[in-house]
Order: sequence, then C-alpha cells, then structure tokens
Amino acid sequence: MQLLMHEHEVAIGGPGVRGLLALLAMRANSVVTVDDIIDALWGDDPPATARTIVQGNVSHLRRVLRAVPQDEVAIHTAAPGYELVIPPRWVDAVEARLLLEQAASAALDRRAALLAQAFALWRGPELAGVPATVTAPELEELRLAVHGARVDADLELGRHAALIAELAPIVRENPLSERTVGQLMTALCRAGRRADALEIYRRVSRHSADVLGIGPGPELQSLHERVLRDDPSVTGSPEAPDLVRLRPAQLPPSVPNLAGRQADLAWLSDLREVAERGANAVGVVTGPAGVGKSTLVVSWAHGAASGFGDGVLFAWLRGFDPGQPALAAGEVLAQFLLGLRVHASEMPEGFDDRLALYRSLLADRRVLVLLDDAVSAEQVRPLLPPGNGSMALVTSRYRLEGLAVSNAARLLPLDTLPPGDAVRLVEELAGTGEAGRNERVARLCGYLPLALRIAAARLAASPQWMVDDVVDELADERTRLAALDVGGGDVSVRAALDVSFRGLRPEQADTFARLGVLTGTSVRPHLVAAISGTTVPVARERLRELATQHLLTESTRNTFEPHDLVRLYLRELAGRLPEAERTEIMHRAVNYFLAASDTARRVIGPVSDDLDFRDLVDAEVLPVLEEQDRALAWFSSEWQNLRALLDNAFDTGMDIPVWQLVRLAHSYRRVRPSWDEWLAVTETGLFAAERGGDRLALFWMLISRCGVRIAFGVTDGAVADARRAYDLVSEADGELVLRTRENQLGCALAREGRVEEASTHLRVALELADRLGDDGLRSQVLGNCAWTENKAGRYAEAIEYQRAALEIDRGRGDRGNVVSALGSLADICFNSGDLDAAEEWAREAIALCDGRDITMEEADVRLCLGRILRAKGDHEAARTELTASLRLHEKVRSARRGEILAELTALDGADA
Repeated sequence: MQLLMHEHEVAIGGPGVRGLLALLAMRANSVVTVDDIIDALWGDDPPATARTIVQGNVSHLRRVLRAVPQDEVAIHTAAPGYELVIPPRWVDAVEARLLLEQAASAALDRRAALLAQAFALWRGPELAGVPATVTAPELEELRLAVHGARVDADLELGRHAALIAELAPIVRENPLSERTVGQLMTALCRAGRRADALEIYRRVSRHSADVLGIGPGPELQSLHERVLRDDPSVTGSPEAPDLVRLRPAQLPPSVPNLAGRQADLAWLSDLREVAERGANAVGVVTGPAGVGKSTLVVSWAHGAASGFGDGVLFAWLRGFDPGQPALAAGEVLAQFLLGLRVHASEMPEGFDDRLALYRSLLADRRVLVLLDDAVSAEQVRPLLPPGNGSMALVTSRYRLEGLAVSNAARLLPLDTLPPGDAVRLVEELAGTGEAGRNERVARLCGYLPLALRIAAARLAASPQWMVDDVVDELADERTRLAALDVGGGDVSVRAALDVSFRGLRPEQADTFARLGVLTGTSVRPHLVAAISGTTVPVARERLRELATQHLLTESTRNTFEPHDLVRLYLRELAGRLPEAERTEIMHRAVNYFLAASDTARRVIGPVSDDLDFRDLVDAEVLPVLEEQDRALAWFSSEWQNLRALLDNAFDTGMDIPVWQLVRLAHSYRRVRPSWDEWLAVTETGLFAAERGGDRLALFWMLISRCGVRIAFGVTDGAVADARRAYDLVSEADGELVLRTRENQLGCALAREGRVEEASTHLRVALELADRLGDDGLRSQVLGNCAWTENKAGRYAEAIEYQRAALEIDRGRGDRGNVVSALGSLADICFNSGDLDAAEEWAREAIALCDGRDITMEEADVRLCLGRILRAKGDHEAARTELTASLRLHEKVRSARRGEILAELTALDGADA
C-alpha cells in the first residue's frame, strides 16, 4: 500500500494507518463506517480502544494529506464513518478498471498499450504492509483480468517469444491457472514449438489429476484438441475455405410496442460497436421479473441482426420456467449445432465434443448469440461465441456477476419505465382514454412493463362501461395483483413472482415471506435478524441475495426496498403463514423497534421518563448507536417504518404499545421537525392512551403533545395540555413524574407570558431534578428557568441558569442542546443590550450547526443573529440570516414564520 506524489513515495505510517488508508481508498468517495473499519483491521477481536485508535489514525492521515499539495484530496467525517474524497483516477484500482474498459473497445495496438499501462500499476503484492485482516480479493481478480487481456492482445500482435519468456515461469509456479496455460500453449504453437505446447498440456494434466482428482477444464481440453489437429485458430496458419455455410436466423418475433428504453438501446448499440472493432463482446441484461429484459433484447436484435454476417443464434434457457427444468448447456449446444448445419447423425454425443465443435465452427465467424432467461453463469459460459467480433447477450433475473469476472461481461441493470414512457405504452395498447386515466394506471402498475401490458390489454378488451371497474381493481391493494392477470394465470405479475419465489432456497424463502408481515417501506439487516431469529451478518447476506435476484432493491447501503407490486405479493405470502406465526413476527418487530428506539433516544439526549425497553431483544441484533450522530441516523433511516408501524397498530387495534413507541421516538423531534407530522404522531399516541384507559400513559402523551406545541411556537393549547397532565398524577407516581409535571407546566406558562407563575413551578422542578441527580434532566429545567428569567427581564439570573445548563450539555456531548443553550445566551445578551456578546454566542452556535441536521435550533439561532445584526446596523448581513431562518422555519411549518416576516418588513422599512 503506497501513497505516491510525483512517483515519490510519501511516508504514511505503520500497518494500522496503511490499512485505514487502503480501506478508504478501495471505497473512495463513499462513506466507510467505523464498524467496517474496525472489523477489517482487527477482525473478531478488536481492542477496547478501537474507536479511539481509528480516530487517531484518521487525524494522522489528515496531517499526511495536508502535507501533500493537492487540494482535491481530503478525509471527511460523514456519519457513520469517514469518506476519502479524491479524484477517482488517482486510485490505481480505479485507473486499472478504466483502462481495462477502454481497452475493450480500442484497436489492437492501442488495446495492448492500454492493458500494459494498466498492468504496470501493480508495483508489488496488493495491500502490502497492511494488517493481514484487511483483504481485497477483487484486486487479485482485477490483476488477473488485466494480465489475461494484455497477453491476449500481445498474442494477436505476434509477440510470441516475449510471451513465452513471461508465461513459462508463471505456469511453473501455478500450473492450475488454465487461462495462462492456454496462452502459453498458443504462444508456443505460433512460435513453431508445437511439441513443447503438447508437453506443457501433459504436465498440467498430470498435476491437475494429482491435486484435484480431475483433468483440465473443457476450454483447455478443446485447445489441446485444436493443437493436435493443427487448427489454424491456434497455429495462426491460413484455413481452407468453408464452402457451405448456413446463416442462422433464430430470433423470435419482436414485440411491436417498445416504449422508451432509448438509453438501454443505446447501451446495446455501444456494445455492438465493441464487437465491430474486433473484440468479443458479452452483455448481461438483468432485472426483476416482468421488467422487459427479453422484449428489449429481442427488439434490439431485430434491428441489429444484419450487422452480424454469420447469423443470429437464439436459445430460451428456461431458467425460470415453472413447468420444466432449466435447459442444460449440452442441450443448447445440440440446438445451436443443428442450426449451424451439423447433421443429427454427426452430432457428437459427449458435452466436451459438442463444445469443441461449436467453438471450432464459430472461431472465425461473426455471430450474435442471444441467451434468454439464464439461471447461472455456469449455464451460459460454454455457450458464448469464441470468435473476435461476435457478440453475446444474456438475460437473467440474477446479476450473473461471475460472467463479469470470467468473461469481462458488461452488466445492464434494467429498471422500470420512466412515468412518461409507461403512460405512452398504455396509450399505444389501450388508447388515450379519459384525462388522467392512463397516468393513474401506470402509477398503480409501478411502471413495470409486464404489469402495464396486462393492464392495457384488459382496458383495450373491456367494454367502455367496464373500464372504470378495471381501474378500481388496480386501485385497491387487495385486488391489484388479481387485476394484473390474463390468460388464466399463466401470464400475470403474480405468476412471474411465484417463479422467482419458488427458486429461493428454504432459508431465503422464509426470510422473504416474513418481510410481508412488516408494514414499512424498507427493511434493514438488524430488523430481519430480530424477526428471523438469526444473526445480523446472516440477515444481511440473505437480503443481498434477494436483491441479487431482484426481489428487493438495495437503495442505499444496508437498506432494502421491494417494488410496490412485490410489496403486495409479500403481503399475500404473509397471509399464507399461520396467524400465530404472523403475530409472533409482528411482536418481534415491535420489540425490536422499542429496544432500538429506547437505545437511540438515550444517546440523543436526556430521558425524562422511566420507560426502559432495552432488554426486550438480544443486544447482538441491535444496531451500535454509541454516538449521537449514529443514533440520529438510525432514527432518520427508520422513521417511515416507525410511522407505518404506529399507524397500522392503531388502525387495526393490534395489541401493540403504540403510546410507548410515540414517547420513545419523541427525542427525534428536534432533528425531524415538521409540525403536521409530529402533531399527527403525538395524537396517535394520545388516542391510543385514552383508548387503553392508562392514566400514566395519558400523562406522558399530554406531556409529549405539550412539548410539540412549544417546540413549534404554537402556544394555543400548551397550557391546557400541561394542566390536564398535572391533574392526572400525584406524589405517589414518583419524583420523576412530579419533576416532569412541574417543568412542563412551568415551560408552558412561561411561553404564554405568565412568568411569575411559571417560575414557581420551575423552582419545584429544579429542586426535584437536583434530588434525582440526573444532569440531563437538570439541564432541561435550567434551560426553562433561563427562558423564564429572560422574559421577566432578569438577565443576570437568566445568564446564570443558562451557563449552568450549557456546562452540563457540553459535558454530555449533546450538540443539539449546546446549540440551543448558546442561542438562548445570545437572545438574553441581545435583550440586555450587550450586542457584541450576543453576536459571539450566536456565531458559535451556528458554527456547531454546520453539516448537522438540527434544523429547529439553527432556525432560532439565525433569527436571533438577524435581530442582533439589524440592531448593530449591518442590514445586509441581517437580511441574509433572517432569510435563512425563514427558509428553515418554513421547512418545518413552524408558527414563528410570522415573527421573521415582521423582522424582514421592519428591515425593509429601515432601508427605505
């Protein structure tokens, strides 16, 4: 692992620092989590100070990079880890991949030069000098791909002598590297050393039998046969002309309507240009069931077939046919050989013989081979045409990434249609219809081509008076999949998904069906581990396998989402589970969210209630949320799922602790601020508490709603909620409840301007907080006391209270509360007339907001700074801050927008 500057090595540090830089560089310009770094550097036995060591190494690397005079390189902190920002081509692995891709479409001389340049980037072993736990097998795979392609280019250029000298020691060291063995045999043959080539094969064959118990692979066997018969494709000598050639044309009919897909068609045409330049081009079109893979490829091939002078071969591989097994490669070879005019009586019996004949026939031909509905790379690999200038297109629901490694295949992930193209497809098949109908149909079909064609076919076949019924069936989630069914169930979205589901391994199928019980829009490995009774790594692997098979999409790292129609199919799968199992899964999910939410909120800020759910699930399935940023990121990623769980539980009357979930999520309010959203969430919890008749539950929900009103500047109803909560509890409910009661009522009264009455309650709350000995709770009360004294004009007392709260918050590392406390000090100093101190406090607060999602605090501080700057006569700067504050308050629909508009109006009047 080296850091080079103008070809001179820059000292980095020890193995740990080198390993960290390697990890960041291998995923340059993306975030690498601290957990991933620790796992890579120490494996299963990290030291207790691992996080501190990582932070120290990051600081060291930043110092190293600052010494390198390049502004483009930096290490950024980005939750939940670090990101190396660097021009991609400054990383050798990226540069090597780009050169390999460029070489694929370059002329022969240029291709050889590019590949030599790429191979020269390896200056020694990969990741030298880093801890042994840091591995990157993909770098070795890339090196082998570059080296193999470079040798192939040099073979075409006739550099046989140099290649023999280079490859012979490699083969001696690793005789099982069959591609290199084949290249050495070819070089020997073309140098006139046929006997040496055959001797190499004999030695390799014996070694393979001794070590592996099997002979060489089919490709090396085929090469051996061609050497024995002096095949011109190996020797390079002229071949006798083939007098009778059949030009196969096996394409099935093309679909007449292909809406959109211009970018995908262009991708296929670009791949054809690679073949036209003499390279062997392989493309894999992958995507979920019904996305239109076969339609796209066949439609394009009809237009491109004339460019392949030796014909087009087509095979439906039946990889996902529910009625019969996938077609074996040997059967497809027989089909292709018949198409190439091999008589049935001359058809070789064995697979290897068929493969050898197939490759011999296509060695100097330029053909297009379409392999539709493949189930694995192994099924496809023998069927790829060997001739330069040929092209192969494969479609599959799987990604077949193995072909990218072994055959330099390029992958085209096919997505659903853009909305406009989806509407046009419906219009072409079913007519325009009444305004907005086709747009609604396309949206309900999730823009999936198969669903669009089925829906359009039903619309076209239905009498006018039944069209609305078809649309209504699509609109109802309970009947949508049934509406997307024609031909007695043989052609339907459900049937396509059934095939994918039946192809899953039992553990995958179980995990997939369990997802249907959940009500959220996305899922992550920790939740899946909790509902499946497995570990997080196993759950992550299963989710990624489902994504590989296009039943889920990994929208961001470790976040998986189903297509809308897959989500409905999941619901049907869940309905097939026994009711007791569904109930158990839901309760496991609820327990997970209770435990994880409780863990996250305790990291975010002080907890002002006695709810504790952290032991509901095994700690191993909970996300690691030791830092405030990670806790906030967890809430943010799971927020919509929490909302869906709450709404579903409340609407169905499910026996789930709705109000507890609402209360636990309450700490997230300040970083997910939206008045409408939080009012709805809190009232859901309040209704659930009232329905359950639980007095303390009702108390906590009233406290929560009061807090929401105050946070968003809505004073109406805040005192009423606080007084109602006050009357619900007594000393028998404990000092924590009493502290909350006094603090919330005092806070609400102060906001209504009743400061003396508020002070009475807050003094009681402060005494109780001191007795409880919880600094976080004490900070809350101190802040409310400061606010009240500020409104009463007792500025010295207000500053004393707020400084005490600030000291606590800084000690706890609570950035949001620190910003709030600094903003409060700025406001107190402004009111007291000390404008310089006020500006200093405000600017310190805003600096802490940089890059952090603490919208409410930032909005209030910028409002305060705008007032300060206006008072100091700097109207331009004041307008900037007030405008920024207005934008933030409008974002969260805060009631304080009116205050800011008044300030801006006053500023405009002063300027006039």
